[in-house]
Amino acid sequence: MAEPISGQDSGLAPYHRRIVARTDPVLPAAAVWIDGGLVDPARAKVSAFDHGLTVGDGVFETLRVYGGVPFALRRHLDRLGASAAGLGLALPARSVLEGAVAEVLEAAGLSDARLRLTLTGGPAPLGSGRGTAGTTLIVAAATLEPFPPAAAVATVPWPRNERSPLSGYKTTSYAENVVALLHAQGAGAGEAIFANTRGELCEGTGSNVVVAREGRLVTPPRSSGCLAGVTRALVLEVCDVVEGVLALRALADADEAFLTSSTREIQPIASVDGRPLPNCPGPLTKAAREAFALLVANDLDP
Repeated sequence: MAEPISGQDSGLAPYHRRIVARTDPVLPAAAVWIDGGLVDPARAKVSAFDHGLTVGDGVFETLRVYGGVPFALRRHLDRLGASAAGLGLALPARSVLEGAVAEVLEAAGLSDARLRLTLTGGPAPLGSGRGTAGTTLIVAAATLEPFPPAAAVATVPWPRNERSPLSGYKTTSYAENVVALLHAQGAGAGEAIFANTRGELCEGTGSNVVVAREGRLVTPPRSSGCLAGVTRALVLEVCDVVEGVLALRALADADEAFLTSSTREIQPIASVDGRPLPNCPGPLTKAAREAFALLVANDLDP
C-alpha cells in the first residue's frame, strides 16, 4: 500500500498541481487512489505478491474524461462488474468505485484525461492459486495522449481464441496484445488486428473494428471473440452500423473502415498491412464520427 496523502484540504491541490506539471515519462499519473484513499503517485505501490502482478489475475476499465467528467461511467462500471464476475473476483460496491473516481478526478485537476480502474486478485502465494487477503483496487488518472487522425493497422499471425474462458472480458492479461502491437509497430503500423481461430475478423489490441461493406458499416459480432467495447456498443446504437461475420480479408478489401475505443473514439483506418484504403475518412466514417460527437456533446453518461 502506498502512503496516503495528508492535508486533504490545505495541501492536496498544490501537491497535485506539481505532479500534473511533471514531464517524467516514468510517472505519467496525475492522481492515484489505492484501496481506500489517494496516494502519492511517486510512491504508489502494491504487494510484490499481488496476483495481478505475478500472474495477470485482474480486470480493468479505461475511460475518456471530457471536461472533468468520465464518459459513460455507468456502462464502464457495468462491464467491470461483468469482467470481475467472469474471473470470480469480488467487486467493491458501486458507491466505492464512484467515490474513488470522483476523488481521483478532483485531485488530478485535468479537464481531458485518461482514467483507469484496475481490480486484481490481491496478494496471494506465488503460483496460480488465489490468496485470501482480498482484492486490490487501483484508480488512476493521467493526461490523455492524442491519437493520430488516422490509423495504419497491421494484421498479425496469431489468432484471438474466441473459445477462451477470458473471451469478451477486459482482463489485465495483456502480454498477447503487447507482442501483437510490437509486431505491428515493427511493420510501421499503430494498431494490430486479430483474426479469430476461424479466420474471421475479430478486433485490435485495444480497439474494435468497423468495416464498410456493400455500402453498410459492419462490425464483428461478440461471438467472434471481440471485447464488448463501450464505444462499439454506442456506435451500434447511434450510428448506422450492424453486426456481421467478416473474413479477415474484408478489412483490406474495404472501401473504408475505422477503429473504435474509449480513447480513440472513432479513428479512420488509413492503411492495412501497408496498403492504403480508398477512402480515409470515407463518407460513412464521417457520418458515424459526427453522430458519435453529437452523442458526447449531449450526454456524458449515455
